[in-house]
Amino acid sequence: MIQRILDNDLYKFTMQQAVHALYPRAEVQYEFINRGETQFPKNFHIRLQHQVEKMADLKLRIDELRYLKETCYFLTPVYLDFLSHYRFSPENVVIKQTAGNLKIHISGPWYTAILWEVPLLAMISELYSAMVTTETVSREEARLLNLQKCEQLRNAGVDFAEFGTRRRFSAKNQELVIKDILSVENNTMIGTSNVHWAKHFGIKPIGTHAHEWFMFHAAEHGYKRANRAAIDAWSSVFQGHLGIALTDTYTTDLFLRSFDSVEARLFDGVRQDSGDPYVFVDKLVAHYKKLRINPLTKTIVFSDELDAKRAISIKEYCLGKINASFGIGTNLSNDLGPTPLNIVLKLSQCRSSTETEWIPMIKLSDTEGKHTGDADEIALCLRILQRISL
Repeated sequence: MIQRILDNDLYKFTMQQAVHALYPRAEVQYEFINRGETQFPKNFHIRLQHQVEKMADLKLRIDELRYLKETCYFLTPVYLDFLSHYRFSPENVVIKQTAGNLKIHISGPWYTAILWEVPLLAMISELYSAMVTTETVSREEARLLNLQKCEQLRNAGVDFAEFGTRRRFSAKNQELVIKDILSVENNTMIGTSNVHWAKHFGIKPIGTHAHEWFMFHAAEHGYKRANRAAIDAWSSVFQGHLGIALTDTYTTDLFLRSFDSVEARLFDGVRQDSGDPYVFVDKLVAHYKKLRINPLTKTIVFSDELDAKRAISIKEYCLGKINASFGIGTNLSNDLGPTPLNIVLKLSQCRSSTETEWIPMIKLSDTEGKHTGDADEIALCLRILQRISL
């Protein structure tokens, strides 16, 4: 199912570079979260384990290394040399199934374990589709639907990237979706998060960092300082490149407390991944204005459960206020009829080295009910944030 090491989202490679540079001794654990409470078919775990074991054969090809050197200017020679020798370690992935319930645990050094998340989720989604799906729309119906979405977005002037790797119906369908979109004259697709398909189609790979970057810094520095520590660390590695900051790991309100004039000017904008997007726009516009920054020089990248209609509505709301771009995932890569899985892999624990204690890791959200991690730790974090806001 995964044929290339670059069949992964760009932000996994950019974060891997940062981890490799700054936290080479950090160890982590990831846990699978089945948000939709899907029941998996019998022996699903056996077939998934087989796919995981095949990942050990992947390695960076010479043409892929050349592509990264020529295209991803922010990746350092030291990191690319490391990636050239990188191999997936299937022994670090433990998969169990009890009846229809699937459990997955990943552990190991952060700089190696970090690449598992996206391809593993993609494999789960594709394997589930292959084992369960009995009927989908025809290829011609799917093509027409893809063209319709692209034309709607183009006509509304909506710039968007394809963000659908982790919950795609299949790798083949993701390829066809991108191919269909690129066939539309004057399409407004600015790229894809998937590095392999970016290379294949000659479009821009897009991504910066994910929630786990902030989660680790919370474990290291505490919830109050997590956002600032994470942003400062990111800036130290990329020196102003890859300047879209994720805001909602511990709520956007807390993030904005540390997103001061220096950081707000350094970063090109922010990403909205939970909560009410219209409220988010108002908050960011007000924040930039308070810092005497023209919001029209900044961009919000929206990536939360988007489809064409929702993206167009948000775009219209942003007009004259702030620039808007969109990352559309499942609605593009898995819109063939059956209901897509709602699954994630999140950091659950970390430690700075083998000599330190494991620290539980949690993620909040701007959407109520989407917090992840240990319940007691979530309650502790909420109490700390409440004291900060007083």
